[in-house]
Formats: sequence, C-alpha cells, structure tokens
Amino acid sequence: MKFVSASMLTLAMSAAAALPVQASDPSSRVPTAEEVASVSPALADYTENLLLGEVWEREGLSMRDRSVATLAAVIARDHRVEIRAQLEHALDNGVEPAVISEIITHLAFYTGWGNAMSAVTIAEDVFAEHGIGADRLPPADPELLPLDEQAERARQEIVQETYGGSSEGVLHYTTEALFKDLWLRPGLTPRDRSLVTVSALIASGKTEQVGFHLNRAMDNGLTRGEASELLTQLAFYAGWPNIFSTLPVAKEVFESRAE
Repeated sequence: MKFVSASMLTLAMSAAAALPVQASDPSSRVPTAEEVASVSPALADYTENLLLGEVWEREGLSMRDRSVATLAAVIARDHRVEIRAQLEHALDNGVEPAVISEIITHLAFYTGWGNAMSAVTIAEDVFAEHGIGADRLPPADPELLPLDEQAERARQEIVQETYGGSSEGVLHYTTEALFKDLWLRPGLTPRDRSLVTVSALIASGKTEQVGFHLNRAMDNGLTRGEASELLTQLAFYAGWPNIFSTLPVAKEVFESRAE
C-alpha cells in the first residue's frame, strides 16, 4: 500500500541529498573496554562480567531474540552508541540484515520518524562495513501477509468505542497504515514484530500500551517464560524504573491468560 505520492517522495529525497554527508558518526562510536575502565572501572566490570558474561548467557530467551529486543529498545531510546554496538551484536547473533531493516521501519511508527532516521545513519555505516547491499533488504512494497479479518474488526470496534471522536485521522492511519499494512509486511514474523513493539514500548516508558501488545505477542507465539526473561534483559537497557513500572502490567497479563 502506497501512502506517499511520487512527487512528495522525490522532494524528500532531494532535500536529504542536499544535506552534508558524514561517512561515520563520531557520536555513535563504541568505546573500548579500556576507555570505559578509564572513566568507570565499576561500569567496565559490570559490563564485562554481569551484562555480557551473565545476563546475555541466561537461558529462557535465545541470543537472537535478545538481540532483536535489545536493538529495538536502544533505537526507541535513541542511544546511539548502543545502537551501533547492538547492530554489530545482532549480525553476530544471526539477525539478518532484512530483519534489521524491517525493525527500523517498524519503529518509525512506534517511536517516531526521528528515532528511525537516527538508526538509519548508524545502520548505513554498519551495513557498508559488512558489505550488505540492497539485495539483502526487504522491498518497499511486498506482498502482504493475510489479514485476520475477525480480529481486526474486533480491534477496530474497541478502538472506536474508546477513542472515537478524538482524532479520526489517527484512527484512520492506525487501521490503514499500521494494522492493514505495516503489521502485515513479511519482513518480520508476527512474533518478531510483537517482540520489537513490546521492547520499544517498555524502553520508552509507555506502560499503558504494554498490556495490549504483550497479549498480542503471546498470541503470536511468545511464551510466558520468554516474556519474563525479556523483562530481565530489558532491565539493563531500559533501566529498572521502566521495568518496575511494567511488572504489574505483565503480571496482570500472565494471570489473565492463565485463567
């Protein structure tokens, strides 16, 4: 589905081309372990031994899924140094370039265009360094996955009852751009798309949105154990306050599904 006219797209591309090109963004340079230790020996120790040596090695969530979730979280927070580090880590952990590309596209809608564009400038460098070309990226307008008409009608009814009359434009694009287009793009499985969305919402502190999307993630195949371990992983990248704000929501979702 096309939402941007050719003339608008050409204008946007022309404006982007007029901007100065910087091959490498110094603000995203990943410090070495020695550099971290020179400023904070304790942080260097926690990073090496607790975060990388223990948390990333925990069972309950695959390394690939940890990379997908962590990349989504740091893009949501526009943590540029970590975006570069997690892009490299994701490639090492088997996350395909096409999946990374689709994560960035998805997060334009869920964290804002600015965050997605920040990620683009860093991913461009990383892709170039790894020789990743356009042939390994998803097309702009693929054949979409089939829509669950019944579930979508139910979602629209709830949204209309709750938010109808507030902004018809928002409701229109929520249906047409997000749930009838973005969520049906085949570049991410529904489970991956949910994993990305939940991680970004938690990292952004959007607790009120987590319940719906955590339920959707579990409908899409994320297990309770994986969801629980996701919270552990994100505590280190979104911060303890965001996780503790999320815990009551997650507990309610888990208990309601158990019933």
